[in-house]
This record gives sequence, C-alpha cells and structure tokens, in this order.
Amino acid sequence: MARNPHGFPIWYELMADDPDAAQTFYGDVIGWFSADSGQAGMDYRVFARPHGDAIAGLLKRPDGAAPARWFVYFGVDDVDAAVAAAQAEGGSVCMPATTVPGVGRLALLSDPQGNSFYVMRREPDETSNAFADSSTGQVPPGHAIWNELTADDQDAAMAFYGKVLGLRHEGGMPMGAWGDYKFVHAGGTCIGASMNAQPDWPRGWQVYFLVDEIDAAAKRLTDAGGSVVQGPDQIPGGGYSLVAADAAGVRFGMVGPRVE
Repeated sequence: MARNPHGFPIWYELMADDPDAAQTFYGDVIGWFSADSGQAGMDYRVFARPHGDAIAGLLKRPDGAAPARWFVYFGVDDVDAAVAAAQAEGGSVCMPATTVPGVGRLALLSDPQGNSFYVMRREPDETSNAFADSSTGQVPPGHAIWNELTADDQDAAMAFYGKVLGLRHEGGMPMGAWGDYKFVHAGGTCIGASMNAQPDWPRGWQVYFLVDEIDAAAKRLTDAGGSVVQGPDQIPGGGYSLVAADAAGVRFGMVGPRVE
C-alpha cells in the first residue's frame, strides 16, 4: 500500500493524566472505541472509529513531563534527516529519534517558537487514514480533519515547517484585528491553517475531529464534564467548529454540521 506524502499528518496522540477517564470521555463525546495497542511493557491504547480506522493513541503523562495535551504526528521520508533539518532551522529535539519495533521511527521536536510536534516513519510504512480530507465530502465522523497552528509569528513558523516538512501557506481569509487565517497545505491537500496568537491565547498545534452533529456533540461534551471554549461558529462550507476542553482541561476541536 502506498505511504502518505512527506509532511502529511499520520497520527494523533493524547498524553493524559488519567487515561481511564480520558478513554471514557472521548468514547462518549467523539464515539471512538479503544483497545490496548499490544506494545510490550507499556500501557498504550488506541482510539478507533467503530469498525473503522485507528485515529489516535492514548498514554499516561510521565511524571515531570509537559502538561497533558494532544500531539500531531507528521509523516516524513527520513526521521533523522527531519531532526537534522529542524535543528538547522532553530528547532529543538525534545525526544531523540527512536525506533519502536513494529511501530516505526519517531522523534518529538519543537519549532523555534516552542510548539511541539512529532515526526514519524511508520513500520510497516503504509497509508494512514487518521487524518481525512473533508473537502471530498465523504468523510465519516471520528476522523481528524483540521490541524491548526497558533504561533507568535505564523509566517516564521511556516518557513520552519516548510524546510522540515514541506508545508506551505496557500490561501486564507481575514479575521479582522486578529490578522489572516492562512491555510496550510501538505502537497496538494489542505491540512489546516495557522494564525498569529493574541497575548492570552495558547500556542501550538490543535486538532479538530469530525462529529455527527455539532450541537449534539457539544451536549455530549458538557454531559461528560468537558466545556465549550469557543463556538459553535459557522465556517466556510456551511459546517460549524467548536473549540473544546475535555474533563481534564485539555483542548481539542470538533467540526460538524448543524441540524436545524
């Protein structure tokens, strides 16, 4: 099977303080099933669509690690070359390149503005469907469909990601005093967008998952102990987006239609 292009998002991962609670929360809100990954010597769980694709991983936050959060994994042609490119462009290595048998080679990096992300080459190196291009109009709920970078300087950030991952800005839309919301492309696919941060905004990559209906998902969110941070807001194409915090305060996004 063909592999994803260099720079394409291929996996997502939640580092949680309480994996059991997170497993229940995201099962209730997004509708994922979960199972143990089978990796020897560690509790690593996999979120998957019912009878469908694996979307993300779940593990416990190690003592002393950064606060609980979602991570984006970008597929690369060569992990060691990507690490070297990131360092050459002013990025940092948070976890050196490591090979996990049966999983692949990966490294945790940080861009020059302190935003973390993983690079990975899978083993076996086959296509990942964790991220789906929603512009096709044929994506079932549960997939990640948007990756949003909030940075102190979105253009400087994209120059870095261009060198390391081949990402680029192409198109966008104005957001008034907030500046431009610039679309991010990997190859021929729009995978998300970037924007410049305001003083009180959190920085970094945020993932949005497709849900069946935005208001129903918002109710499931609050019923499960989470909260709505922003939205639902209408987006181009007629859908709605919502920024959420799970029951532990970890932010993520949801996108879906609204049924009047």
